[in-house]
Amino acid sequence: MRLDKDVLSIQEMRNALNKAHRAQKVYETFSQQQIDRIVKNVADAAFRSSERLAEMAVEETKMGVVLHKKMKNEVSSRNVYESIKDEKTIGVIHRDHHAKITEMAYPFGVVAAIIPTTNPTSTAIFKTLISLKSGNGIVVSPHPRATNCTIEALKVCNEAAIEAGAPEGLIGWITNPTLEATTQLMKHKLTNVILATGGIGLVRAAYSSGKPAYGVGPGNVPVYIEKTANVAKAIKNIVDSKTFDNGTICATEQALVVDQHVKELAIRELKKNKVYFVEGEEKEKMEKIISPVIGQLNPEIVGKSPVEIAHMAGIKVPVDTRVIMAEESRLEKSAPFSIEKLSPVLALFTAANKENAKEICKGLLDLGGRGHSLSIHTNENQIAEEFANEMPVSRIIVNTLSTMGAVGATTGLKPSFTLGCGSYGGNITGDNISVRHLMNVKRLAFSTKEVTIPQESNESSRSIATFDHKVQEVVESVLGKLMFDNNTIDRKELQLLVQKVISQIQS
Repeated sequence: MRLDKDVLSIQEMRNALNKAHRAQKVYETFSQQQIDRIVKNVADAAFRSSERLAEMAVEETKMGVVLHKKMKNEVSSRNVYESIKDEKTIGVIHRDHHAKITEMAYPFGVVAAIIPTTNPTSTAIFKTLISLKSGNGIVVSPHPRATNCTIEALKVCNEAAIEAGAPEGLIGWITNPTLEATTQLMKHKLTNVILATGGIGLVRAAYSSGKPAYGVGPGNVPVYIEKTANVAKAIKNIVDSKTFDNGTICATEQALVVDQHVKELAIRELKKNKVYFVEGEEKEKMEKIISPVIGQLNPEIVGKSPVEIAHMAGIKVPVDTRVIMAEESRLEKSAPFSIEKLSPVLALFTAANKENAKEICKGLLDLGGRGHSLSIHTNENQIAEEFANEMPVSRIIVNTLSTMGAVGATTGLKPSFTLGCGSYGGNITGDNISVRHLMNVKRLAFSTKEVTIPQESNESSRSIATFDHKVQEVVESVLGKLMFDNNTIDRKELQLLVQKVISQIQS
């Protein structure tokens, strides 16, 4: 029964949290050297298992490409490790002798990590590494459609951590994840911070849990080919990026916006790169398979190959097709090619000029990608900066594969598999999430300057008292001369009036 599964899943989650909590209390006493040794051992073990885990992920989820998932596993282990290995995360991490401030790091405690089906092993490795490096324990809720491969990745990490001296239970997981168990994991008193990667509903649940949370939004990423770009190189990058792991990374280009001056050249290069254009009846069939319900992506096409998707749509494409593309002009959710597709399916928009390109890009982002990323190919750095200044995104990827650039594989951005969308996307940060987001910093601050607090003198107090007394005498004198009935005069109001008059005269 469903209830039984929920009950078992919830109890398993609680057991894992209790173990992780106890283990983390021991772990937070470890030195930086001890933690670094554990993190390196985990990263090395995950890297060695990259191919096997990739094969498991594709077999279980029926999404993506083994070689590409292997590459993602390598980035999430080796590249992430290289980016965090020298960071101080325990105890004193910085001393500012001039300002007399000492910064000390301390962990959150236990991280609740939610893993998506699109990147089930690479994200699990990544979140485990940054959690351990920052002194935290971690409990993972895998996606129900990727449970086995995610748990296997965690087992690899766990065995390596224990081998290097980590306390048992520091890395935990739910073997039979349910929505109820995941929800309770995020709200549990032993959960200290949440790393949520998944659909918008999940991210909203994380933010409403009452816990500190890092959630990320969808990425309906536009890519603009500006007229000064190297079009041939740009198209190759875009197609390579779009086909990487069959488009399952949220930073993948979703719509190509091309300047009209280079459109014909761009189309020739797209066809050279095995892009199949659909129009008319074929486009209508594709639209129905992309989004059977307006505004909602069909999950069955996510991570599938172009040939598989075409077959599902009832159209025939060459067996070597790399991307299916259609020209589009509508910026609305009822236009399936305009939404995030998470598959090798791409829209083509034509921009009359740079300003029109901005309008199209903003329109696409408003359909579900605000705050995430935008890609641009141009030889004018000023134009790249102009787009960076005006577009509502957290990262602008220039002249490279958006998929690889956004996660830090081909750019200087922090290697990460959790990409914040900032306030544009309703997130607390627009950073590539990493170690520093999972540690707290306290500051020891010594006196550097003297201040004098003004004190009210006794003479001033007596002067005010004397002034009030004189005002009261004036009021009584006036009342006496006028011989008014005491019941018809409010002495307090009259006294306030006299004070106000005298104050105005004195000023």
